[in-house]
Amino acid sequence: MVVCYIMIYLDNAATSNPKPKCVIDAVCEAMKNYGNSGRAVHSHAMGASRTIYETRERLAKLFNCSKPQNVVFTCNSTEALNMAIFGLLAAGDHVISTDLEHNSVLRPLYALEEQGVEVDFLKADSQGCINYDDFPRYLKENTKAIICTHASNLTGNLLDIERIGQFAYEHKLLFVVDASQTAGAFPIDMERMHISVLCFTGHKSLLGPQGTGGMCIAEGVDVRPLKCGGTGVQTYLKTQPEELPTRLEAGTLNAHGIAGLLAALDFIEEIGMGNIHVHEMKLMGKFYQEVKKIPGIKVYGDFSSDRAPIVALNYLDIPSGEIADELAEDFDISTRSGAHCAPRMHQALGTVEQGAIRFSFGYANSEVDVDLALEALRRICQ
Repeated sequence: MVVCYIMIYLDNAATSNPKPKCVIDAVCEAMKNYGNSGRAVHSHAMGASRTIYETRERLAKLFNCSKPQNVVFTCNSTEALNMAIFGLLAAGDHVISTDLEHNSVLRPLYALEEQGVEVDFLKADSQGCINYDDFPRYLKENTKAIICTHASNLTGNLLDIERIGQFAYEHKLLFVVDASQTAGAFPIDMERMHISVLCFTGHKSLLGPQGTGGMCIAEGVDVRPLKCGGTGVQTYLKTQPEELPTRLEAGTLNAHGIAGLLAALDFIEEIGMGNIHVHEMKLMGKFYQEVKKIPGIKVYGDFSSDRAPIVALNYLDIPSGEIADELAEDFDISTRSGAHCAPRMHQALGTVEQGAIRFSFGYANSEVDVDLALEALRRICQ
C-alpha cells in the first residue's frame, strides 16, 4: 500500500526551498519599481543602485572582504568560478585542486590544461577525505594557486580552508574558494583564512533567488575580465574599465534578484547563522543515525566532525535514480540522484555506475520531514 504524504523537499544542496517570504516580497517590489542601476539618476535607477550597493556592503561584512567595491555580482557561483579561474591563470602556471570539486571548478581547469596550465588534484579516500599532508608534495616552482571547494556537494565533507589558506599564504599562492555549499551557513573570514577570491551563489544557504551570486576579491588580486560590454560609465573607452566592481560586471545586473538576496541576508541575520546551522545539523544527524541502521543502506562521507547538512547513500546495488524516483512518485519526497556534477568524488567513492541518492536539509525542514523520509526509505527497502 502506498501512503500519501505532503511534499517534503530534501534537495537544499541544489537550491534552498521554500524561500523566506521576505525574499519573495523583495523581488516582487523590485520588479515593480526598479530601473537599470548605473544607467541614470532618476528615482527608479537610483533605487536599484542603492539596493545593489547595500548588498555589496552586507556581503563584504559577512565574508570580511576588504571593501564593498571588491564584491562583484554574477549569475551564480559557476560564473564566478569561471571568472576567477580564467582570469587568474595562464599557460605555464601550475594549480593544485582536489577530488572533491564540482564541475564548475573541474571543467574550467580541464579547459586550461588544453592551453598549457598544469593541474594536480589531491586524491580523496573512500570516505571522500583528503590528506592535508599531500599539499607540499604537489608544490612546484610554477605553482600559482590552490582552488578548492569548502564543502563537497555530494558528501557534505568540509575542507579546512583555514589550514589550506595558511599553506597558500606561506607559499605566496593565490587561494580561490568555492563556497557554493557553505556561504550563509558557515562563518567565512577572507582575511583570517587568506582567501584571494571567494566564489558564492545566492540561491543555496544564502536563501536568495536563483540567478544571484558573486565573488569577493582580496586587495591586490587582479582578475582579468571574462566578459566585456556596457557598464554605464566610461563609454568612450575601447577596453573594459579598470576599477572594481565595474571591471568584472559587464551588462545589466540582476537588481531584482539582488534585492531578494539583500532580504535573505536580513533574514539570516535575524535568525542567526549559528542557529540555522544547529537546526540543519540536528535534522541531518537524526536522519544519518537512523538511516544507517536500515539493512542494505550504505552511507558515504565523513561524519566525525562538522559538515554540510548532506547525507548521500545507496541501497544495495540498485541504481540511485530508481530509489529517488520512487521517493518522488510514491512519497512526494524530493531528493537528487545520479552523479551530482562531481565525477572525481564518485570515482573515489566507487559509485560511478550507481551514482548516489543525496538528502540535503535546510532551515525550512522539520523533524517530521526526517521521520517521513526514513519511513519511506524503510518501505522501499523492504
